Amino acid sequence: MIIYIVIPAHNEEAYIEKTLDSLVNQSLRPARIVVVNDNSTDGTQTIIDAYSAKYSFIEGVSNVSSEVHAPGSKVINAFYKGYATLDSHYDVICKFDADLIFPANYLETVAEVFKSSEQVGIAGGFCYLEKKGEWELEDLTGKDHIRGALKSYRKSCLHDIGGLKKAMGWDTLDELLAQYHGWELRTLPSLKVKHLKPTATAYAKQSGYMQGAAFKRMRYGFLLTMIAAMKLAWKKKSFTYFLKCIQGFLPEKQNYLVSPSEGNFIRKLRWRNIRKKLL
Repeated sequence: MIIYIVIPAHNEEAYIEKTLDSLVNQSLRPARIVVVNDNSTDGTQTIIDAYSAKYSFIEGVSNVSSEVHAPGSKVINAFYKGYATLDSHYDVICKFDADLIFPANYLETVAEVFKSSEQVGIAGGFCYLEKKGEWELEDLTGKDHIRGALKSYRKSCLHDIGGLKKAMGWDTLDELLAQYHGWELRTLPSLKVKHLKPTATAYAKQSGYMQGAAFKRMRYGFLLTMIAAMKLAWKKKSFTYFLKCIQGFLPEKQNYLVSPSEGNFIRKLRWRNIRKKLL
């Protein structure tokens, strides 16, 4: 199974070497790794150059983007900058963050999952954060969700969902659209990936409002947005986050990310999952 990896990287000199070390030491090596230096001002490029000189399957690409951290759009624009340099001779494409340490069997296990069922469209392990010397599950979402930091896609699934959306919420929407097209998601609890810095630290102050707008663009509807916002606010222990989510949802004019039929499917799927958890 041929695996390609694209890694967007913005000012990751403190972490990216560990990420690349964990990938070159995989029991199943990827065929290609493209690291996209997204407007870094630190030593990220020097590290990329060193690894691309040493390993023929690693390539560095530069992406000049805005310095403003725009959740979703910035990282996916960088992903596609790297994706554009790849050919189509792959089975699985991975979008990985540049601050992760993967266990040595990560890619081999992911490949086995895709081989085991042609219906699996997206797969991935779980992120763990270090707290007081212990690695604990980064419990931001449900265990049926694959974090945007470590997504692996079957090529035909990525094609069916129309690629990754350049907007906040892309890493939820991809899974919803995959299911709309009949694909299965596979989370792999045995694959514990060390996440070297907390998620969303760069835009924490604005994330609530933007998350609410993302719910609107995914056609959640007000009640589902209320429930999702309350769940996120509870995890973050912030009532302000809940209020910001609702404020972000309320403006009427939004550029929807999904069609009415896709939106109808998403709402039905979300309500079905809520009923399962309640029962």
